[in-house]
Amino acid sequence: MTPAQISTTPGRQGHSAEFREAARRLGSGVDRRRFLTVTGAAAALAFAANLPAAGVASAAEFDSRKITEDPFTLGVASGDPLPDSVLLWTRLAPRPYEANGGLPAERVVVHWEIARDERFRRSVRRGTATAHPEFGHSVHVDVKGLDDDRTFYYRFRVGSWISPTGRTRTAPSTGARNSSLKLAAVSCQAYHDGYFTAYKHLAAEDVDVVFHLGDYLYEYAVTAVGGARNYTDRVLPDHFNRETLTLDDYRMRYGLYKSDPDLRAAHAAHPFVVTWDDHETENNYAGDTPENDVPPEEFLLRRAAAYRAYWENQPLRTPQRPAGPDMRLYRRLRFGRLAQFDILDTRQYRSNQAYGDGWKVPGPESEDPSRTMTGAAQERWLIDGWKRSDALWNVVPQQVTFAQRRDVPTDAYKLSMDSWDGYPASRQRIMDGAEAAGIDNLMVLTGDVHVAYGFDLKKDFDDPASRTVGTEIVATSITSGKDGSDRPASYANQMAANPHMKFYNGRRGYVVVGLGKESARADYRTVSAVTTPGAPVGTAASFVTEAGNPGLTPA
Repeated sequence: MTPAQISTTPGRQGHSAEFREAARRLGSGVDRRRFLTVTGAAAALAFAANLPAAGVASAAEFDSRKITEDPFTLGVASGDPLPDSVLLWTRLAPRPYEANGGLPAERVVVHWEIARDERFRRSVRRGTATAHPEFGHSVHVDVKGLDDDRTFYYRFRVGSWISPTGRTRTAPSTGARNSSLKLAAVSCQAYHDGYFTAYKHLAAEDVDVVFHLGDYLYEYAVTAVGGARNYTDRVLPDHFNRETLTLDDYRMRYGLYKSDPDLRAAHAAHPFVVTWDDHETENNYAGDTPENDVPPEEFLLRRAAAYRAYWENQPLRTPQRPAGPDMRLYRRLRFGRLAQFDILDTRQYRSNQAYGDGWKVPGPESEDPSRTMTGAAQERWLIDGWKRSDALWNVVPQQVTFAQRRDVPTDAYKLSMDSWDGYPASRQRIMDGAEAAGIDNLMVLTGDVHVAYGFDLKKDFDDPASRTVGTEIVATSITSGKDGSDRPASYANQMAANPHMKFYNGRRGYVVVGLGKESARADYRTVSAVTTPGAPVGTAASFVTEAGNPGLTPA
């Protein structure tokens, strides 16, 4: 979503000399991307290597006893729980607002421990990992050999410094006949639009896992007073008051976001499963096509930097580590026989938005059957996974609104070209694939739009009487859009124009979804304000959908 004002437009400044030489030599299309992956800029950032570049990795190990400031300013996190393992994350940054985090370009040994109890009296695994400067001194530890469906506690140690304690949980075994699962869905957390109060409340919720559906950070400038936060007790560095372009820019922006105590608390309390949308790189980019008029190779350099910083700062495993401007983020998780989660990437592989993007009258360009939201490979992966699924609930965490969403209840309606409405043939292939696979309980989790929606997914959106084939739960933003309102200006038009729209609310917050054997329940949790800290949380509405009988009804 584009704010009223953007302070800068991406230009050719900022990238390193190695990046610049790589950009000059790039060809076009696939050749350009292959070049970036294997040489030039790739070598400069060790993108293509399984380990960091030898020149730095072979340097003397940094003596952690020399770290005189807390290196755990960005907290701890866990993610992508499996029945026997979970990914633990931290990033060393004594000075999080600096590009190098306040550490030299040397390796740092980090000790980690995971236990059954919060006091670590029943330790079950421990070891060491190396925080490499090429990876922003981030640490990704895939702890294996754990018991399934169990809560664990973890921490890190560097020198005399001990991290905050994190709590995580493994998934049930693949064949487990588990009867319940509670998840939260979040999205869109523009730092400059307000306080992360919703995360403080989410940290206290009793959930098994949190799905982050994109826009973890925003590339836009953040003023010295933190935008709408309007700080009076601090002054942010000038380098935040510009749009992110380079690897250093993105790393420092993550340092700003992750220094927020409420975001740190949510990560420490629950395992996260993350996927991106556009703002982790640039507003409304589509595949290799940038929003702004810059040379293609310039955007790929920016995308490579953004993807790299994303992996460094999220609890993701090695298979998700990027290679140049490419990163395999779509993946599948199982929680026993109860739920299968197919996490999508609707940004990296999509066709360019039709009609120049925005809300437009649909037509031949948007309805071209060759257009894709997911790319052919991801589409096949999703549908093939459904064919093999024996889960009761098949849940698709993804980014942009899936259901049809007309803006007005007349024949002169427009649709969002950035959502699945701009890719109707792609959406139809997905829905046909779910039907062919016999998916009875399809649930789509969505972010992006800074409001909460509840949709019935229809066999034919143009026919309100057609069969309901699934549900879509849209999580509102954490802060993006500032305080919002219970009924946005478009409320009456959209509710009248879309009979399958069962709920619409414009406050900030998150959604909690409980999956059970008989039904699923969605509680839309909202806060009254984010431009001032400390707002209480409440439930704006609750809906249920029965297993085998899709469709949302008030709880």
